[in-house]
Amino acid sequence: MTVLGEAVRLILSGDSELYAICLTSLKFSGTSILLASLAGIPLGFLLKLKDFPGRRFILVAVNSLMALPTVVVGLLVYSLLTRSGPLGSLGLLFTPAAVIIGQVVLVLPIVTSMVYGAVSDMDPRLPETLTTLGARKQHYYLMLIKEMKGPVLAAVLAGFGRVIGEVGVSMMLGGNIRWYTRTITTTISLQTSKGEFELGLALGIILMLIAFSLNFLIHMAARNE
Repeated sequence: MTVLGEAVRLILSGDSELYAICLTSLKFSGTSILLASLAGIPLGFLLKLKDFPGRRFILVAVNSLMALPTVVVGLLVYSLLTRSGPLGSLGLLFTPAAVIIGQVVLVLPIVTSMVYGAVSDMDPRLPETLTTLGARKQHYYLMLIKEMKGPVLAAVLAGFGRVIGEVGVSMMLGGNIRWYTRTITTTISLQTSKGEFELGLALGIILMLIAFSLNFLIHMAARNE
């Protein structure tokens, strides 16, 4: 049987390890994008709509972090979590929590920047209209987010696509431990280095399907805006 045929067989046969790896990736990525969205979406709106001390510094930091390779982000977080680092006593290195922390650091600037860009393109009359209609202060930003759900959803989906396809952070902070922190991308890297392509190719096919699905959802979100 060819390598491609074996890869398809693994997918269709419900191979336990393959689907455990996929589930691990989805759990890590889903948790990371949820945490990043809870912080990044409000921050994106605040950076555009409010002028406060440190605003310019935060914008510079967001843009700088977006340009960093994933391995650099992984190295920065690794230096914090290693035994000799300031958070080493927590014992988080090579655990799912470490991977999630690294992925949040990686994807938070992306979500924040995309939301900031979307708000910059927003009709400037919208905030005034909400204020005129009597929007309460505690509900003001929630209503803005609701009105701009298309671009916000696109930012979240783009962030999820970025984080599920990264390898540097997961490898450095998770250690690629079988049945524990092994993800789709770290497994592909490992299997390729060993010259065993069947499992890696099967996971690559699944990753491409996820990417196509995300692109379709982003397109639909933009279209419905």
